[in-house]
Order: sequence, then C-alpha cells, then structure tokens
Amino acid sequence: MKILKAYAHSLLRSHLLCLPYQSNSHYCSPLAMSWQSEAFLMGPEQQLRMMFDSVRVYATVIYIGFVVLALICALWIQSKILTLLAIICEICALIWYCLSYIPFARRIVSDLMVRFCDTEL
Repeated sequence: MKILKAYAHSLLRSHLLCLPYQSNSHYCSPLAMSWQSEAFLMGPEQQLRMMFDSVRVYATVIYIGFVVLALICALWIQSKILTLLAIICEICALIWYCLSYIPFARRIVSDLMVRFCDTEL
C-alpha cells in the first residue's frame, strides 16, 4: 500500500510539472515516465538516497538545474532556442548521471573525449 501511495504521489507530481509544456509534451512525457518507473521500481526514498550519493551528487544537481532552466526558458523567457539548448544540456547531464551507475563508464567516456576531441570531462 505504501508503494502504491508513493507511486500515485509521484504520478500526480510529474503530471503537474507537464502542464506548462503542453506544446512540448513529446519531451515531457518520457521524462515523467522515467521518474515514475524509477520511483516504482526502487521506491522514492531509495531513489533520492541514490541520487544524492557522493558519486552522483554533482550530476544530480546539474541535471535538476537544467530541468529548472528549461522550465524558465520555456515559460517565462519563451525563447525556443534557449529552451532547446537547456534541453540538450539536460539530456547530456542525464546521460552523465546514468553513466555513474555503470562501473568505470565515466572514466571510459572521459578517456574517449580526450582521445577524440582533445578535451576532458
């Protein structure tokens, strides 16, 4: 029952976040579904604990920051270019966050970036 209650709360909260994005629902719906599926599989408390683990705290904060920035650019500034740029940065931050769950994945990606682009992440 506790799991269903947390899932219902997560579902309601994510749908309320999607209301402003009526024209961008094709972007917002998968984002909401990923949050809901993670909360359903491991529970919202465990999900938050893992998100703010010492390994992932920077990636989490950057990801959440770009989510907020995308909302600000879409709703208040209403600039399509800035919103698109914020969404691209948000997706990159999400990929970097997801790589933290795979052992040595961040290190491999950093080594590849150094090799191919002469830059380091």
